[in-house]
Amino acid sequence: MPKSKVRKKSVYTAPASDRRTPVKVKQAGPSHPVYVGVMLGVMLIGLAWLVVNYIAGEKIGFMADLGNWNFAIGFALMIAGLLMTMRWR
Repeated sequence: MPKSKVRKKSVYTAPASDRRTPVKVKQAGPSHPVYVGVMLGVMLIGLAWLVVNYIAGEKIGFMADLGNWNFAIGFALMIAGLLMTMRWR
């Protein structure tokens, strides 16, 4: 059986780095203190909504009318505050 020929590969040369020009990225400063207050406030309001729902949800008229939607409201507020933490610097 004949022996297979070995193929020669060309030597890899890295592309020149001169082609790209550096781009300056604008540094974002720290978040405004009001943003931090709103973020924490929204999370605490969501937590308070759930606590009040558990403790006295049946005695409060509009919370009793909402029923299980109270959980959605409380968790939605807490998740909104959590999502705000991604933009916090």
